[in-house]
Amino acid sequence: MGRRGLAIIAAGLLAFAASGCTSQKTGSGGQPADGGKIKVGLVTKTDANPYFVALRDSARAEADKAGADLIALAGKFDGDNEGQVAAIENLVQQGAKTILITPSNSTGILGAIKNARAKGVLVIALDTETDPKAAVDATYATDNTEAGRLQGAYVKAALGSRTAKVIMLDGTPGSTVSEQRHNGFLAGIGLKDGDAGILGGDATNGEQNKAQQVTENLLQRDTSLNTVYTLNEPAARGAYAALQAKNLAGQVVIGSIDGSCQGVTDVKDGKVAVTVMQFPKKMAAQGVQAALEFARSGKKPGGFVNTGVAVITDKPLPGITSQDTAWGLQNCWG
Repeated sequence: MGRRGLAIIAAGLLAFAASGCTSQKTGSGGQPADGGKIKVGLVTKTDANPYFVALRDSARAEADKAGADLIALAGKFDGDNEGQVAAIENLVQQGAKTILITPSNSTGILGAIKNARAKGVLVIALDTETDPKAAVDATYATDNTEAGRLQGAYVKAALGSRTAKVIMLDGTPGSTVSEQRHNGFLAGIGLKDGDAGILGGDATNGEQNKAQQVTENLLQRDTSLNTVYTLNEPAARGAYAALQAKNLAGQVVIGSIDGSCQGVTDVKDGKVAVTVMQFPKKMAAQGVQAALEFARSGKKPGGFVNTGVAVITDKPLPGITSQDTAWGLQNCWG
C-alpha cells in the first residue's frame, strides 16, 4: 500500500478516536453511562451584575462539591433574550441534562425552553419566573411582589405623618421582576399607578449610572419628593448620588431590594434607609441540588420554591420584622 493510502487510514483512525472522546452516552435521568461528569447548564441575565456573579459562583461551588460540571453562560446585557436563547441551544448541544436559567424575558424565552424540555432536558428557573410559570419544571426564586411590598411598607412607616411623594426607579421594561417589585411597593406604601403621590419614574435597567441620570432628569421637574423606590441597590446608589449633588438626600427615604454586602453597607452608612435582602446563593445551590437528584434518580422538582427575604435596616420600626446591618453583613445574599 502506498503512502497516500496509509495517510487516509491514519486520518480515519484519528477522526474515530476524536469522536469517541467527545461523545457521551447518558443513562437514566441524565447520569453519564460511562462514568463521566454530570453536566449542569446555567444561563444568567448577564455577567456584569454582581448579583448574578454571586448566583453563578454558588452554583459552581455546589456542582464542584458533587463532582459535577457546571457550564455557565449569560446574556450580553439585561434583556438580551436572543443571547439567552442561543445559550440554551448551546447547552443542549453540549449535553447538559439540566439547565438553570434566570430569564431576561419571561415570555420570549419560552420557545427555547420548550425545545429543550422536548429533548428530555430538565429546566429550572432561578430568580425570575417564566410566564406562564408551568413553562419550566420548577422555579427557585424570591417572591418579588412580597419583597416590593416590604420595601413599601417600611418606607410608609418611616414617613410617619408625611404624605408620600415618590419617584419610581424601575428595571427593564417588560421584566417580570421589575413589574412584580413595582406593584408590590405600591401596595406596601398604599399607592396606585397614576396617583398624585407618584411624581414620576422611568426605567433604569437596574444600572447605577442610568438611575443617577433618570433621577437628575426627574429632579429638574420637581424637588418636593420625600421617597425613592428603587428596583435594586445599584439604582439606589445612583439615586443617592443625584440627590446628594442637589443637597436633597436628607429629606428623602430611599428603599431598595437585593441584600448585597455593598447594599447593606449603604444602609449602615445612612445612604439608603432599608434594603430587602434576597438569597441568590440559596436559590442557585438548591437548583443545582435538584439537577443532581434528577441526574441520579430521574426525580423532577416541581412548583415555585420561595427562597425568602429579610428586611435590613438599622432603624427598626413597629410592625416591620427586620434585621440590622451587622446581621446583614454576615448573611449577604445568603
